[in-house]
Amino acid sequence: MMSVTGTKDIPAGDAAQLSPQALKYYSATQWQLIWRRFKKHRTALAGGCVLLFMLFIGAFAGFLAPYGGTTRNRQYVMGPPQIPHFWDEDGLSFRPFIYGVKTARDPVTLRAVPVVDRNVRKPIYFFVRAETYTFLGLFKTNIHLFGLHKDLSPYFQAEEIPQNVQIDMIHLFGTDDMGRDLFSRLLYGTWTSLTIGIIGVLIAFVLALIIGGIAGYYSGWIDYGIQRFTEIVRVVPVIPLYMGLAAAFPKEWSTQQIYFAMTLILGLVGWPTLARRIRGQLLSLRDEDYVVAARLAGAGPARIIARHMLPSFTSYIIVDLVISFPYMILSETALSFVGLGLRPPSISWGVLLRNAQNVRTIQQAPWLFIPAGFVIVAVLAFTILGDGVRDAADPYMVSSS
Repeated sequence: MMSVTGTKDIPAGDAAQLSPQALKYYSATQWQLIWRRFKKHRTALAGGCVLLFMLFIGAFAGFLAPYGGTTRNRQYVMGPPQIPHFWDEDGLSFRPFIYGVKTARDPVTLRAVPVVDRNVRKPIYFFVRAETYTFLGLFKTNIHLFGLHKDLSPYFQAEEIPQNVQIDMIHLFGTDDMGRDLFSRLLYGTWTSLTIGIIGVLIAFVLALIIGGIAGYYSGWIDYGIQRFTEIVRVVPVIPLYMGLAAAFPKEWSTQQIYFAMTLILGLVGWPTLARRIRGQLLSLRDEDYVVAARLAGAGPARIIARHMLPSFTSYIIVDLVISFPYMILSETALSFVGLGLRPPSISWGVLLRNAQNVRTIQQAPWLFIPAGFVIVAVLAFTILGDGVRDAADPYMVSSS
């Protein structure tokens, strides 16, 4: 029977009878076996690629977005998405273009609304100059991936277009009620929401390792006290807690301070479940022979936990971490949506969805729900990735390669 532990202790006679593929399997480490099984999980690979793509567009939001997150276009308020074209009834164009926009009066509400003018073509240029941003936090530049003008940098010395200047702008996902480009804001919000989830999970992971490790290794009255504290944290009502904390945030706090506070709060309330799982695993391993041998050899508790006990179920910890990401993202989105999390001028998926809370939006500006699609895709991708990692980390799953 094949072993799944990746051991290299194979008798010489048996090794001579094994095929090169079997020898490669027997000599593989635990992480190599997990990676081989994970590569066979096509849907999990697809989920991982989707998440990497989201992280990429979020990290390079300044370059990919044609405008900043707060830039306004007063001539295109609540405007619909502008779809690039390569051809129409007038013929083929090798350069993508969008149609022009003119203002008309809504016959019911008498509100001025933008209307597509198919008689006007506006070509899209690549690697244009516009607003200045900090590329990956390293240096400042004003080069953007695309736009309708090769150089708009003179108009963006301020943070928004001057009111007396009429220039053409492109809005792939439309604009909100203040004329801000939804495509640009969505890219910036993707980075904010994903990083809050990642940092929040990492904070919860460190706390869970420390608290669960102490409880599981020492047990006794220490374990009893920690478990009672864990239960207190678990039963604290989340919504009232955030309502109080949101009211306690000073109004003069900057965007960075609110962002840090949000990630810290999500991490401080997200550790109990993982801590109890780590504690249960350590309780089942604390009397194993290799743990007793390490203790008799003079190893301290920290070394025994970190070097001997945690590696035995590291794969399960990774699975728990991957599964925890969707809950962090949904928590941030839901709290920002109801006004208890990040607040403008911060940009996240929840902040963007706050503009889509009424019936008027559903009727007149359904494109404001586009951020909800990103939330759904991210959560599904994390869930599928977690399933794949869980199957690959199963030590009882026999692999034939």
